[in-house]
Amino acid sequence: MTQLDASTRGDLPPVESVSELSAYLASGAKPKADWRIGTEHEKFGFLTDTLAPLPFSGERSIETVLAGLSDRFGWERLYEGDHLVALKKDGASITLEPGGQFELSGAPLETIHQTCNEVHTHLAEVKAVSDPMGVGFIGLGAAPGWSRDDMPKVPKGRYGIMRAYMPKRGDLGLDMMHRTATVQVNLDFADEADMVAKFRTSLALQPLATALFANSPFTDGKPNGFRSWRAHIWTDTDPDRTGMLDFVFEDGFGFERYTEYMLDVPMYFVWRDGEYIDATGYSFRDFLKGELAVAPGVRPTIEDWKDHLSTAFPEVRLKTFLEMRGADSGSWGRICALPAFWVGLLYDAESLSGAWDLVKDWTPEQRAQFRLDAAEKGMHAEIAGRHLRELAQDVLALSSAGLKRRAQLDTGGTDERGFLEPLQEISRTGNSFACTLMRDVKEAGGDISVLFEKYAF
Repeated sequence: MTQLDASTRGDLPPVESVSELSAYLASGAKPKADWRIGTEHEKFGFLTDTLAPLPFSGERSIETVLAGLSDRFGWERLYEGDHLVALKKDGASITLEPGGQFELSGAPLETIHQTCNEVHTHLAEVKAVSDPMGVGFIGLGAAPGWSRDDMPKVPKGRYGIMRAYMPKRGDLGLDMMHRTATVQVNLDFADEADMVAKFRTSLALQPLATALFANSPFTDGKPNGFRSWRAHIWTDTDPDRTGMLDFVFEDGFGFERYTEYMLDVPMYFVWRDGEYIDATGYSFRDFLKGELAVAPGVRPTIEDWKDHLSTAFPEVRLKTFLEMRGADSGSWGRICALPAFWVGLLYDAESLSGAWDLVKDWTPEQRAQFRLDAAEKGMHAEIAGRHLRELAQDVLALSSAGLKRRAQLDTGGTDERGFLEPLQEISRTGNSFACTLMRDVKEAGGDISVLFEKYAF
């Protein structure tokens, strides 16, 4: 039985200085020829006869779907204690978010064509296993009809610590954990200057991605007043580890400055000897000095730093790559649209420069308001006096041009620009997919079940 994390951490060399932590971030730099695309997407499982959330264990459950994928398609099983909580194969993994959201973390791939093939294969495998059980999956930014108490609770140690801590820092953290789902793309950088350029541009434009992918207008079966309730949830989760990170736009920003930020982000846990130790209330600075009362004298390793980096949730997150975190989850075509959008902008120097020109004069106050307005109004928001529909058209034109210059062709000779079509349609109409969902439910007399009928995978 392979454990999800079998390391003891105590047998690894301790980190001796802050510079080692920033050097770890810098170690992600690589030449353009080695840049890859890592796409992650989450989805909600449900029982097709009752439309209830898929429970964690039982005859029809998350565990049985994971076991079926392992048995039929050769995924290696990973356990935490006695619980099957993840799978891995060929550089990809299937993991679980706190509320049972089923996540594919894709392998690092070269093209969007490969990404879409990966997504298609994954969804086909999931469907082959789940359909005979009477289990379905749907990709939306937030659970449209289930209460927080309806959601399963994945029995992972780190999630237990987070569940206890979240209500101390915001009113919606538990909803974030259990009732939201996202699609994100992880992208590389060449060096520190390239990282900074990509971080600043993508962070400023993250609310645009929120509006373009917004599809979570329902909570507890009723309209919630937002186009992306998922994005709104992040504004009341934990101010210590979320947001638009104004310091990214300040002179001198780089790996060291992000390291300083992360040193002060409160810790969640320390993993030692097969268990999670609650370290809430401490900083990584305390840990670096061996001053955690819950683990006296214990010093961090780079593995602990990796863990800690994963516990901050800004709109763009830096590890040894950059994570774009602003979008609601979605259907097959919309999953593929997100990496296409960001690759076209960030992996082409001309498009990246053009995108920065669009956002470089925005103030911190404008960026903060943009984030709030995108969640509430979707494509009807404005930024710096510009209607979002106009901005979207300009940005999508840059992204499309970047994809054209990449000239990555499929076997039929088609480049990657076609994956932007769902977003270009939204920019043409000015209506996000949330508007379509609201219309569907209204035409069904307010019956939220129509969404499962129309949009399940």
